[in-house]
Amino acid sequence: MAMLTLLIVILRYGFNLGWIALQESVMYLHACVFMLGAAYTLKVDQHVRVDVFYRHFDIRKKALVNVLGGIFLLLPVNVFIAVVSWGYVASSWELLEDSPQAGGLPLVFLLKTLILLFAFFLTLQGVAEIVRNWSIYKNTLEQK
Repeated sequence: MAMLTLLIVILRYGFNLGWIALQESVMYLHACVFMLGAAYTLKVDQHVRVDVFYRHFDIRKKALVNVLGGIFLLLPVNVFIAVVSWGYVASSWELLEDSPQAGGLPLVFLLKTLILLFAFFLTLQGVAEIVRNWSIYKNTLEQK
């Protein structure tokens, strides 16, 4: 993606050439990285966290916060995203929506599908994290 961006800049400013499809392909790749990478980011615990108190918690309290956050924040938000975007994505598929730009990529409906995939994969990973953290919480209770 970075190399493609560099190529676009060189072509645009060095040779006064530009293709909308090439620019849109960078946007599609960027969307794929963020939308499909969110679940992996949660898995490796590299997501954004406001941890004013969390960083000082022991492993048991962290596991409980992760379970409650997953149940009451992550899962409802993902369900909301999926429900709200379902019609948006479905109508795009009905039209086989393509780029509004002349010479753009004819795959906007696939790009919009990433919204549903984002919600689905993040929900799956969220459930896995809830189960994992619940197990940690229970095991630390048994050790006390």
